[in-house]
Amino acid sequence: MPQAADGDVPFVHWFRAAAPYIHAFRGRTFVVAFGGEVVADGRFVSLTHDLNLLASLGVRLVLVHGARPQIEARLKARGARIQYVRDMRVTDEPALADVKEASGRLRMEIEALLSMGLPNSPMANATIRVSGGNFVVAQPVGVVDGVDMLYTGEVRKVNAEAIRNRLDDGELVLLSSLGFSPTGEIFNLTLEDTACHVAHALAADKLVFLMDEPGVVDGEGDLVRELTVSDAERVMAGRRPPRGDAGLYLPFAARACHGGVKRAHLISRHQDGALLLELFTHEGVGTMVTQDPLQTVRTATVDDVGGVIGLIEPLEVDGTLVKRPRELLEREIGRFTVLEHDGRIVGCAALYHFPDDRAGELACLAVHPTYRGTGAGERLLRAIEARARRARLERLFVLTTRTAHWFVENGFTEIDIDSLPSQRRELYNLQRRSKVLGKALR
Repeated sequence: MPQAADGDVPFVHWFRAAAPYIHAFRGRTFVVAFGGEVVADGRFVSLTHDLNLLASLGVRLVLVHGARPQIEARLKARGARIQYVRDMRVTDEPALADVKEASGRLRMEIEALLSMGLPNSPMANATIRVSGGNFVVAQPVGVVDGVDMLYTGEVRKVNAEAIRNRLDDGELVLLSSLGFSPTGEIFNLTLEDTACHVAHALAADKLVFLMDEPGVVDGEGDLVRELTVSDAERVMAGRRPPRGDAGLYLPFAARACHGGVKRAHLISRHQDGALLLELFTHEGVGTMVTQDPLQTVRTATVDDVGGVIGLIEPLEVDGTLVKRPRELLEREIGRFTVLEHDGRIVGCAALYHFPDDRAGELACLAVHPTYRGTGAGERLLRAIEARARRARLERLFVLTTRTAHWFVENGFTEIDIDSLPSQRRELYNLQRRSKVLGKALR
């Protein structure tokens, strides 16, 4: 049988790692929002390939598009005054005509690109059916900062049932940033307000904003990969709130999650494949906002055995940990505490009791390489210490060959073998020459 070439290995690993997401996303509803820039700069062609892949995997897609650059071009062409208040366009009657014309043309272009079925391309044999309608009821914004916004509106209601019916029929729903009033008026809406309300009304599993920046960055310019709603609110209220698209979209991402949307993502529109990388890799490439923290510490169950084995196996191979047969691990899984991140086991540690000596052994502490240096080990240590205190143990000890310095930094001191409980001392492996460290529990 032919062997895979070296260059194929990363693809194989990625595809296997993506399998849990493929299972999880089938039948889920995603709202993807993007500005008219994505179409204007030609990047929507590659985005259609990614959307087609999602649709083929059973994801229910709602696209919300803006048309700001297209509208700007029409206004400038006729020399019209362009005015914004709080990042909302002041839309008078002539400008509304430009909005309708630009949005209509852009929608037709998007539909045409979604209809491609070119041979030897990701869209080959694609059968994406696109639908739309007057699903968004709007009302006028009114007067803002002393300025009458005229035909600029805000979302009043979303006809979620009608959208779901289209999704149930296997159609992709495409929405422009336009709303309609019960009296037949048309209002110019903002992309972010429309997408947020639609995602909320549908109780969408994900809301994705494509934007100029890679996501939210911190004071050092590093990408912030995860934020809870509370974190996001603190960032927005801080001394240096995000600017640009991140500052524009983050409040709506937080609002959507607060309203029941499970996840909101801010990703770059400039990175080819960013949508797939954000959705199908554990680390992602943008900023994800959630209502609650993604990382939890809990007692392990038998369902976690596979995840624990995945963590400790590499450390057993290189001699850092003593090898544990799977059968033993299954019997002792209740001794383990695991650190779970977004449904994935990324850290573990075990506590073995020696009640006659009021002591506990901290064993099998392992953290996934991606999460080392993030405080994951410290969280597990604190959880084990709390567990030991509940068991009325007075001290912890650990045997280690390579990480003594880390334990010293976390309050352990080196002790001699004679300090071990007699039962554990008899099992000490002289060949490994492990260092023994202890810590009193207060």
